[in-house]
Amino acid sequence: MKTKLTTSQLTVLGLMAAVLLLMAYTPLGYLNIGPLAITFNVIPVAIRAIVLGPAGGGASGAILGLTSFLQCIGVVGTSAMGAMLFSINPVFAFLQRFLPRVLDGLLLGYIFSGMKKRTNIYLSCAVTGFFSAFLNTAFFMTALVLLFGNTEYIQEMIGGRNIIVFICTFVGINAVCEMISSTVLTGAVGTALSRAHLIPASRMQGGQPAKIRP
Repeated sequence: MKTKLTTSQLTVLGLMAAVLLLMAYTPLGYLNIGPLAITFNVIPVAIRAIVLGPAGGGASGAILGLTSFLQCIGVVGTSAMGAMLFSINPVFAFLQRFLPRVLDGLLLGYIFSGMKKRTNIYLSCAVTGFFSAFLNTAFFMTALVLLFGNTEYIQEMIGGRNIIVFICTFVGINAVCEMISSTVLTGAVGTALSRAHLIPASRMQGGQPAKIRP
């Protein structure tokens, strides 16, 4: 049974969207380290996926993907790697930045639904937060290798190493920091929203996504 969102729930969702955009346009969302950046924007994506389900998560992922792509051209901060990939192939650069984030958000909605049927709210939210960071990194790096793996730029980075070894060493501490912060904060925020009755009942039961009231 679908549940309509209350005014309070819609307010929280609006705030999460605003937080996502704020983090994208300020140093709060990205911590640039070398060619990569630790991104904390996966946290509001996870929160919206928890509240709205796959559609809400996918929409938030699209916002994150778009702001990530804009870094390639210096509109929302700068990304040395993004700028290089954009110069090689702008279309592939867009796909590599955008699609992984949309897919991440979509899957998070299903992950929370599945977890909520089996365990408590904190663990459900924490696991969703963990996978928000994990899948973001996994999809991002997979797209990077598939779309740009044969370019001179990436081949120089690989340096003849096994591709799995390259990915693990390349993301390194970045991925670990993202996973820890996303797990802890998503678990805490999701639990707080649940206690405040700001997560639709259908989502708390692992049911269908909420329906926004016209």
